[in-house]
Amino acid sequence: MNYDVVVTCAVTGAGDTTGRSPHVPITPKQIADAAIEAAKAGAAVAHIHVRDPETGKGSRAPELFKEVVDRIRNSDTDVIINLTAGMGGDWVPDAHNPAMPGPGTDMIGPEERLAHIKECMPEICSLDCGTLNFGDGDEIYISTPPTLRKMAELTCNWGVKPELEVFELGHIRFARQMIAESLIADPPMFQICLGIPWGADQSVDTMKVMKDHLPPDASWASFGISRMQMPMAAAAVAMGGNVRVGLEDNIYLDRGVLATNGQLVTRAIEIIERMGGRAINPAEARIKLKLRGATE
Repeated sequence: MNYDVVVTCAVTGAGDTTGRSPHVPITPKQIADAAIEAAKAGAAVAHIHVRDPETGKGSRAPELFKEVVDRIRNSDTDVIINLTAGMGGDWVPDAHNPAMPGPGTDMIGPEERLAHIKECMPEICSLDCGTLNFGDGDEIYISTPPTLRKMAELTCNWGVKPELEVFELGHIRFARQMIAESLIADPPMFQICLGIPWGADQSVDTMKVMKDHLPPDASWASFGISRMQMPMAAAAVAMGGNVRVGLEDNIYLDRGVLATNGQLVTRAIEIIERMGGRAINPAEARIKLKLRGATE
């Protein structure tokens, strides 16, 4: 059981959710406001993607990240900033020539995938630890060992803590290899991602198996998607982990009731408190996660 829980709110993501809920933030101001809302509800960490303000689709434009981060930092609300570094690995084979990229492909190298991280210098950034069939279409998320090693090296040099996003056991295996190669600063920080098609299923059994393969000194969190968001949050706390909620992973508070980020954070904290734990604040989370600039 984890009695001092770090709650992360993933406020928007890059998925096709903007047409399904008016609460999914799109513009830099809306995304920053959502992170602040989540922090005021009790989240210690805001996990942030950005979107094209005109189309609502996911973006990796450094200037959009910079605007979001500046707005948060200039507010009177403390929250740990966790920026995605998962954009730029999308491969869609051409329908007529599968050896070539088709519409929707967005493949770039490790330095460009981290351009906004270098620009903004958040305390945490995500590092997706392997390749994955993403959904039922032809889209593949590609993250190769050389790319990951370079990204790990750069974030280590900058003092940015990589959140090692693992979608199946092979991802944990490679993350442990990077740790063995001293590419990841101690202690490592993992996010067990469950329910994403076609990664690991969202179940208590799956979470336990993946948790049991983590290094003994690792901090970890987990999340489920859609209706399994809160059950997986409870399971993570019971197993000693931290939790992630937010509109990136689930847009509903109850059946048929659209949620805001703040409401999802409040619901998660209610569960944590009913289990006998508490959600810790950003200053406490910095110490627990051993982030850059943490003060006792």
